[in-house]
Amino acid sequence: MKSAVETLEPTKVKLTVEVTYDELKPSIDHAYQHIAEQVNVPGFRKGKVPPRIIDQRVGRPAVIEHAVNEGLSGFYAEAVRENKLRPLGQPEVEVTKVPGLVPGEDAGELHFTAEVEVRPEITVPALDGLTLTVDDVEVSDEDVQGRLDALRERFGTLVGVDRPAAEGDFVVLDLTASIDGEEVDSVSGVSYQIGSGNMLEGLDEALTGLSAGETTTFETALAGGERAGEQAQVSVTATTVKERQLPDADDDFAQLASEFDTLEELTADLREQAGRIKASNQAVQARDLLLEKLLEGTEIPVPQGVIDAEVHRHLEGEGRLEDDEHRTEVGEQATTALRNQILLDTLAEQLEIKISQQELLDYLVSASRQYGMDPNTFIQTVDQQGQIPAMVAEVARSKALAVALRRVAVVDGAGAAVDLSEYIGTDEEDAAADAAEAVAEQGATDAATDISALSDAPVEAEDAKA
Repeated sequence: MKSAVETLEPTKVKLTVEVTYDELKPSIDHAYQHIAEQVNVPGFRKGKVPPRIIDQRVGRPAVIEHAVNEGLSGFYAEAVRENKLRPLGQPEVEVTKVPGLVPGEDAGELHFTAEVEVRPEITVPALDGLTLTVDDVEVSDEDVQGRLDALRERFGTLVGVDRPAAEGDFVVLDLTASIDGEEVDSVSGVSYQIGSGNMLEGLDEALTGLSAGETTTFETALAGGERAGEQAQVSVTATTVKERQLPDADDDFAQLASEFDTLEELTADLREQAGRIKASNQAVQARDLLLEKLLEGTEIPVPQGVIDAEVHRHLEGEGRLEDDEHRTEVGEQATTALRNQILLDTLAEQLEIKISQQELLDYLVSASRQYGMDPNTFIQTVDQQGQIPAMVAEVARSKALAVALRRVAVVDGAGAAVDLSEYIGTDEEDAAADAAEAVAEQGATDAATDISALSDAPVEAEDAKA
């Protein structure tokens, strides 16, 4: 098979492929077999119809068409591999020549072209000499008090109050929404915390200052239902107002809410927790800063066709194909995501990132939890959908950033070096993991070889008697 590549744009190429008749012949033979299983010819059993009879009854052109349709994807994939292309979308294929129609002769070649958008060649900025400055890890008394108060809220109780509602209070309310005087929705007995902002826009302001039994109205856009997005007049009645009373922060509370006996021990643990979270946040901040700097220093042309296809798929799934404002927003998000992907894929190649089976398994198990699925079921599902390569690529991108962070300097506000090895690992740990996996794979290969040799070994006389 011959193939050649012509660059049409920085993100688009044209493949020209020539397949010999001999290379296509296995697909032609399979086409005859498949058609033989589908047709009924008197005097022949299904699957046993000779090719010459199929040519007479079905026609040689139908056989060639079947063979071309079957073999085209494989020939295209082979041409992509030979030319080391990295397609980002589906190709536009045009068959320019098909083999002749006379069986038994060298009936010519299959020629086709394929235009496809590909990952552009980009130059990633050098990592050496790059310095990232992250926030300091300083745990203040306010940080500890905030965590203690959050813990106290979990054990708090709601108590009715005879005063106007305020920020943080819980209100049991009745709502009625009307449009042009017609009631379109209503709910009653709903508990809502002022300030949470998870119901209707303007509800927090309407409830603030409202006492139990009082009613007020406000105008807002409906958040759900058949009239979602439309402006409505909403009447809200506060039936009760409650405040959360927190337990005293003392030794008794420490024993109730934790494994510690004293408040001093509990607050010390909360301080350690806050420190660990801030240290983890340093790693996240460093990762984001590194990605930002690499993007700033890299010119990344984006395949517009890939963006358009992703935007259409997204809007179609939401039933919002006509929403031009949302189309623009989704287009910007898709462009940013694809630029990040192109950069990180290139970075992963430059750093020669390798993904172990354990790393992939850890990622899949974590993803299964996000979807609330059993890990085995989730893995089987993504495997059946052919999504494992995409998962491997995602793990490689994440690991590429982690490895890249080891190549740059990360400092805090005072200029002191920040150790992120707990979060991004070390080269030594990667080397040890690779070695362990290689040993495991070799052990599996040796075991398979031993079993194969054992099965092929002659049976001794005593064994034969047994």
